[in-house]
Amino acid sequence: MKNHSKFLIPGIVVVGMILRLPFTAMPPILSSISKSEGVPVGQLGMLTTIPLIAFALFSSTAPKVAQKIGLERAFALMLMLLIVGSGIRVINTTFLYIGTMLIGIGVAHMNVLLPSVIRTYFPMKVGPMTSVFTFSMMLATAVGASLAAPITALTSWQVFVGLLTILLVGALLVWLPNERFAANRQVTQMASDHKKTVRFNVWKNRNAWLLLFFGGMQSAMFYVLMAWGPTMAIQTGLTPATAGLFSGLNSLIGLPFALTVPSIVVRLNKRQRQWLVAGFSILGTIGYLLLLNPQGTFTYWLLVNLCIGVGTSVLFPYLMTTFTLKTSTPGQTAQLSGMSQSGGYLIAAVGPAMFGYAYGWWHSWTPQIIVIVILFILMTIAIVVVENREKIIDA
Repeated sequence: MKNHSKFLIPGIVVVGMILRLPFTAMPPILSSISKSEGVPVGQLGMLTTIPLIAFALFSSTAPKVAQKIGLERAFALMLMLLIVGSGIRVINTTFLYIGTMLIGIGVAHMNVLLPSVIRTYFPMKVGPMTSVFTFSMMLATAVGASLAAPITALTSWQVFVGLLTILLVGALLVWLPNERFAANRQVTQMASDHKKTVRFNVWKNRNAWLLLFFGGMQSAMFYVLMAWGPTMAIQTGLTPATAGLFSGLNSLIGLPFALTVPSIVVRLNKRQRQWLVAGFSILGTIGYLLLLNPQGTFTYWLLVNLCIGVGTSVLFPYLMTTFTLKTSTPGQTAQLSGMSQSGGYLIAAVGPAMFGYAYGWWHSWTPQIIVIVILFILMTIAIVVVENREKIIDA
């Protein structure tokens, strides 16, 4: 293990906490923002799409940023960007969108670089350390979503956003000792890793493209359900309150899997990983197949959400662990992570929008469900092919 600041693990925890919280906490309070700002609530739906677009556009720039200014300093810079983005959101509606884009840019870089941090400092503890940040991310997301509406009701949406900004300042203060520690050591390892890797074009790697497709489709599996699951449930006769329960359920389902899946994945051989990822991909696909024959009962929607929720809860931490397992250096990890997440989040951003647009065209959910099930089957085949190799990029 390489020498590191005693604040590195706390830093990874707090970074994990704020990787989704600044924008996933917003949907429950969109109606309050709408009333306060006089903006149609439908227009504010862009606040959940903007970060995904930022992920798609800026994930591939993260390795270059780390190469130029260093891994630890890149995190400090992006945390500052999050603070600015969060703080300006309370000014007016225009700054609400601008601030959300800045948050998306900062999170996009940290998404990509966190696996590199783990590869750099904890090469023998990839599983446990990946669990640390995925668990803290999912826990903060669940808590933030549950507290957003009550805090806003007692105060205002501006106060809630202010509290989020204070949390981001705290995260930066916890992380800063890592930046100073790295500067004092004058670490050159990351730069040398990038020199080894920069001559290799990950975009020409067939398995990297398959991993990109898998990453995008497993995200779409989650985001399509989050965006349209409640609407479909309400159309079958469930109350809005009951349909809303399932969104919270999906957040809570992920917690135990975030804590355990990375440590399990690193212990498996490639054949066992194939069975694991194929099995849970198929489980999520079964959830979508059930949507072809919708029923207006709580039990039916519980089964749908359990299939999709458990499937995606395993596939996401598996993907985060795979970026490290399939590469040999931190620089390679950043390149593979950047490529997969840029293309993957583009799919994740477009997927829910196209799914909803198709309903307006066909006045039915069936055609797009059939299409997305076919894509999930192809996703399963793609990741099984990727797992035929221990490494995508060799040293």
